[in-house]
Amino acid sequence: MLATQGNQNIRRPIGRATAKTVDIVVPVYNEAHVLERSVRRLRSYLDGEFPYPATVVIADNGSTDDTWLVASALADDLPGVKAVRIDGKGRGRALKTLWSASTAGVLAYMDVDLSTDLAALLPLVAPLISGHSDLAIGSRLAHGAQVGRGLRREGISRAYNSLIHLAAGRSFSDAQCGFKAITADAARHLLPTVVDGEWFFDTELLLAASSSGMRIHEVPVDWTDDPDSRVHVASTAWADIKGLARVSGHRAVRRLGVAVLVAALAATWFLGLMGLVAPLPAAALAFGATLALIRVGALVVDARRRSRALAESRPTAPVELRLVKPAQPVGVA
Repeated sequence: MLATQGNQNIRRPIGRATAKTVDIVVPVYNEAHVLERSVRRLRSYLDGEFPYPATVVIADNGSTDDTWLVASALADDLPGVKAVRIDGKGRGRALKTLWSASTAGVLAYMDVDLSTDLAALLPLVAPLISGHSDLAIGSRLAHGAQVGRGLRREGISRAYNSLIHLAAGRSFSDAQCGFKAITADAARHLLPTVVDGEWFFDTELLLAASSSGMRIHEVPVDWTDDPDSRVHVASTAWADIKGLARVSGHRAVRRLGVAVLVAALAATWFLGLMGLVAPLPAAALAFGATLALIRVGALVVDARRRSRALAESRPTAPVELRLVKPAQPVGVA
């Protein structure tokens, strides 16, 4: 069930998009303490410096504090701000719901703490409005980005993006930065295929876009870590790894990979007890080799399926195409 505040109903078809309009979704959960300051700052930037019509949509994911009251008040007070309440947590759930209902030509989102410098918003959406790209992502790891965050988060982020490259064969410098945009046409094609409703939504969307041959534009961003972030790094990282395993290979291949990994770790443990290997480096090597095995197996399965589909699609006899003209000219009444 959705509750809305503002002068527009969100239950609209995604079609008939206006190319140069932008909807910016700000997902929130228990962010009453920072919401008003961030939304007013964002709205001020859009009104003063952003050259395209833009609407800010606050997406409250079932907050238990005063977030909904603050969001509703902002929607009443500020033109160009809407508030929507969605039952249940999950950034992906909020984005999928609101992007699917939008009629804007470009659909974007950003984290409520505005850790990403707003000056990057125009470089993010401009390639989509011009038709150069289908999806754009802010990157904290691309050349030219300026980032202030601890070594722990930096290490986890780099490790996760390396896993994407190894397990899925895709190279995104920063899959999880909370600063992305997509065209309405691309969203219409991709959103029905994205399963995850939480943090892995971003990665799954990017993988689907890459598999579909869509153009992905990366924007280096200036980004400052929020010490009061509500993100639980360990649990989010584990959920992302499970999501990556789900989309990176086929079920039989993944099962084989898990069996190989268990066997390799057991052998590592035994050899470590015997003093023949260093346990930690050997375990890391086994984990990396297993991910590579899963990727190669998935590629083999995909290649066989494509070969089979190509063989089945070939016509058994030549097909003749002819242009048939009408016997008499067709008049216009």
